[in-house]
Amino acid sequence: MWRRLAGLVVVAAVTGVGGWGFHRVFPGTELLLAVVPAATVPAVVAALTWRRPLWLALVLNLVLWFAGTVPLYKGIAPGLLGDLADSWRALLTTLLPAQPEPRLLILVHTLVWAAAVIGAETLTRTRTRVAAAVPALVVYGVALLYGVDGEGSNLPLAAAIVVLMAALALIRDDRPPLWLLAGLPAAAGLAAVALVAGPLLPIAAEPYNPRDDAELPPPVRVDSVSPLDRVSAWLQIPDRDLFTVKAAKPLNWRLAVLDRYDGVRWTSGARFQPTGGRVPAGDWTGKAQTVRQTITFGGLPGTWLPGAERPVEVDGVRGLAVDPGSGSLLAATRPDKGFTYEVTSRVAEPSKADLLAATPVGDPALTAFPAGPQEELFRKLAQQATKGADVPIKQAYRLQNYLRTNATYDVTAPPGHSLKGLEFFLETTHRGTSEQFASTFALMARTLGLPSRVVVGFRPGQASGGVYHVKSGHVMAWAEIKFDKLGWRPFYPTPGRGGAKDDHDVVSSAIKESEELEGEFTQGTVNKPKSGQKPTAGDKPSAGPPLWMIVPAVGAGILVVYAGTAMALPWWRRRARRRVAGAERRVLGAWSQTCDDLGLKGERALTAEDVVARHPADISAHLRPLADISNFVRYAPDAVAHEAADAAWRHSDAVRQAVRARTPLKTRLRKRLLLR
Repeated sequence: MWRRLAGLVVVAAVTGVGGWGFHRVFPGTELLLAVVPAATVPAVVAALTWRRPLWLALVLNLVLWFAGTVPLYKGIAPGLLGDLADSWRALLTTLLPAQPEPRLLILVHTLVWAAAVIGAETLTRTRTRVAAAVPALVVYGVALLYGVDGEGSNLPLAAAIVVLMAALALIRDDRPPLWLLAGLPAAAGLAAVALVAGPLLPIAAEPYNPRDDAELPPPVRVDSVSPLDRVSAWLQIPDRDLFTVKAAKPLNWRLAVLDRYDGVRWTSGARFQPTGGRVPAGDWTGKAQTVRQTITFGGLPGTWLPGAERPVEVDGVRGLAVDPGSGSLLAATRPDKGFTYEVTSRVAEPSKADLLAATPVGDPALTAFPAGPQEELFRKLAQQATKGADVPIKQAYRLQNYLRTNATYDVTAPPGHSLKGLEFFLETTHRGTSEQFASTFALMARTLGLPSRVVVGFRPGQASGGVYHVKSGHVMAWAEIKFDKLGWRPFYPTPGRGGAKDDHDVVSSAIKESEELEGEFTQGTVNKPKSGQKPTAGDKPSAGPPLWMIVPAVGAGILVVYAGTAMALPWWRRRARRRVAGAERRVLGAWSQTCDDLGLKGERALTAEDVVARHPADISAHLRPLADISNFVRYAPDAVAHEAADAAWRHSDAVRQAVRARTPLKTRLRKRLLLR
């Protein structure tokens, strides 16, 4: 009884450890609510029903599993089964760490519960040794796949699983408790070696990430009104409070990124993914400054969340979604006034050499121009503006300067950014807001093969005691061009309100930097790309094998290891007994081996005469002399000769052959694979 109860405790522990492998997916304590009941309750059920029919235990576990979802959902969830069916896919399209939402945690809760049920019932209803821990290994393998790009490490959990499986094998081996004290330190030593050597394996350098092959959700319309359409309206009521930002330095606060243009309006092609706060890094990996902001909502409409440059981490937003391509932030619901969250951004600081050597990426979607007669006009003006510029970034700077000096900023200009409206802006009025300047720059850049998009955001705002008060009049749109390895670089084609000088410090410094770089281009101090060289896209990293291949492969690997262990362990035990030192110990080993072959391992109360009496003549013919030798050794061990030990093993081998001849192959394989 104590072995059964101890085994159930170990099964619950190893299943819980396997479930805790999801800590890289859900780093908070909410994971405990899904793992602990799921790992322990099935063990209790197995301890109470092991003499009852299996169906009763399964029905009871099903009822208790449903009851366990009540604290998870904080009530009865009508869509429980739907959440369970969609949870695996939803986790693959979630940026880690994931929000500990019940609709996602239900997957962990169910996997751990199922593994605990299979393990506990296997332990109480069979004589297997470590088969009860195999379901926990499967859960651990699933956790590794889902958490491959999460923070932290699962190596300590792997070491714990090794130790617990060793403890389970020793408990189920019917050996004295002292064997546990001797075997566990050895298993712990092996686990420590694996813990140190694991990170050195080649597979640990670039593990397969199933999210690379997951189908992302399609682009969705975020708000009924695009932020770019709000620019002119906001400028008409410039004193409306939108939000405040507490930060160490003034920056532009980007709101929305728009990269698709259909000839009438700019829209976003963002594929937003839920996240617990982490934002994937952009293309730039060089020098950068980390800026932390605390943003408080005032009257800003919509669900877009402002932040500086490229965010890397967001705290305080429940239901946060992120577009990995642009770093845009989105709330699940419209934030109320007074809502506060924190953003950590990485502001790129490339050197002049990096900027001068930049080449645009090749992306047809970012250079697409809608069909229409305006394309020729935009191309003609762009070529005139960039005449003599032999490298892409110089073209972008000259195009920026052309718009800043040939048109006027006017908040009373008519709104809109359709092709007809922009054509009217270029040929007739030459007046507009940043809506027209940014849109025109992006489209003219596309005619030159420069991948572009439009960004809507805000100037730093009015500073007061380290807090920047952003009003509707601070709204601004600018354009960005994507360069290989450099990522997206901003360009500000909108002139200042005075016409010649911008009234925005961040923009002014960017314009000054572009003018300095223009001078360095003229001097030819930096190696430049060849004229006419077409931009090429960076090599796309090769994708790993798909999820439908990796999961069966992991399962097959576990089965192969288990089958190999099951096949090799009886041979190794028989060999060890045959080669043990001392003739008397070899005789006793032969008798123990024969009892194992006869299926009498757990029946220690039987005497040698009882064993002989209960078997047929073809087995008793060899079992009788072996029993006589064994009885002699038990009472006169000092007089045992090596010849007697050899004879004992010959009889043991003969009994084994007779048993094999009488036992069907299917039965022998079942006993061997279940480690009976």
